Amino acid sequence: MVIGGGPAGEKGAVQAAYFGKRVALVESAPEPGGACVHTGTLPSKTLREAALVLSGYRNRHLYGIRLEIDREQATPRLLSRKDAVRRLEVDRIRWNLDRHGVTCFRGHGRLLDAHTVEVTPVGAPRTKLDTEFVLIATGSEPYRPAQIPFEDPDVDDSDTILALDRLPERIAVLGAGVIGCEYACMFAALGCEVVLVDGRDEILPFLDHEMSERLRQAMVGLGIDVRLGARYEKVHRVGEGRQGIRVELAGDARVHVEKVLFCAGRNGRTRDLGLSSIGIEPDGRGALAVDASYRTTVPNVYAVGDVIGFPALASTSMEQARVAVVHAFGLGYKTAVGGLLPYGIYTVPEVSFVGLGEEEARKQGREYVVGRAFYRDNARGKIIGDRDGLIKLVVERDTRKLLGVHCLGERAAELVHIGQAIMTTGGGLDVLIEMVFNYPTLAECYKYAAYDALGKLRAS
Repeated sequence: MVIGGGPAGEKGAVQAAYFGKRVALVESAPEPGGACVHTGTLPSKTLREAALVLSGYRNRHLYGIRLEIDREQATPRLLSRKDAVRRLEVDRIRWNLDRHGVTCFRGHGRLLDAHTVEVTPVGAPRTKLDTEFVLIATGSEPYRPAQIPFEDPDVDDSDTILALDRLPERIAVLGAGVIGCEYACMFAALGCEVVLVDGRDEILPFLDHEMSERLRQAMVGLGIDVRLGARYEKVHRVGEGRQGIRVELAGDARVHVEKVLFCAGRNGRTRDLGLSSIGIEPDGRGALAVDASYRTTVPNVYAVGDVIGFPALASTSMEQARVAVVHAFGLGYKTAVGGLLPYGIYTVPEVSFVGLGEEEARKQGREYVVGRAFYRDNARGKIIGDRDGLIKLVVERDTRKLLGVHCLGERAAELVHIGQAIMTTGGGLDVLIEMVFNYPTLAECYKYAAYDALGKLRAS
């Protein structure tokens, strides 16, 4: 029995059905897909791509053409594209579940005991299902602190912002995590004045420091007013229009905007699942504790995806679900999630990495050199006009193997997988230097980053 129809729930259900198990999936929302399809990953990335197209961002510096955004017409066009992608993905998920014979229920699933799930369907009597195993994949929802006035129609979280009725002239984004940075870039690309506020001193501190700083500089170049080391204290309405909401920051600083987007964390969706009745207690943010096989403290109850917290990525959530199902039934198939997890941040520009950054390499006492290749020196980079992009390799000095790959710029989230594949197979600089890349391609930057690192090795 799978509770939750997002990426983790879908893949877990299908994995079990693939091996001949009888599987039921319950989803409370009208359509499967979870936050990934309806309010998170796909909608935000679709809006990003639509924003870059509608604004002419990618080409505005190449051809001397600047597109003016019609604020009234842009919003419905943005949302219509988001909805089109959502419908296509929902259809794919339903087809995938149907072809594997997964029985789907629309309603709320609640554990009565470790082997009984009560399903409360919409407009139908309650049903009790007996099950050998339970997979909880209920996802997460935006954190909403009491002091933020979400009742104001111009104060949004990362879910409600997707129902925006107009492009704001001026918006404050509170929280410079992945979601905050992505939305800040999207609104800035559309010509909105954006103020990004975060109490930390660095953008996305889990990034390699150099990449974090390059991203910050790119965001400033995009026109974003980046306020780091600034804590919000109060948000309240003082009027209407582009300065109708006041955000008060620590130290008497104030920001006046038309709209506020609050995105500082998410909570696991664990309310009313009956967990306490079987001895499972979520933490303060609703997250569930699991072991290496994604089993909770109750042996036949597993949990995967956002509901268990970090890393809370759709990519890892799907793999967690597959591993949990294999472990539950002793299938001896996929026993662990791959150790080299890629991260993709869909800001403008994109950032993606796998493996160690320089700071982590130093902490581990690894001797390394760095190789860089910039898009501005690459033929394809010149064609597309991306002058800020680069590929950075962190290379172990003795073995010449790749310790980390860091990409910034157009198609960064795609390019990182070349480095990931080489790292997974234990390769290093010699592989990249021997490889022949299509010309012109951004991927060719790998070869020249490898040459850069090799030159530093020889010089030392």
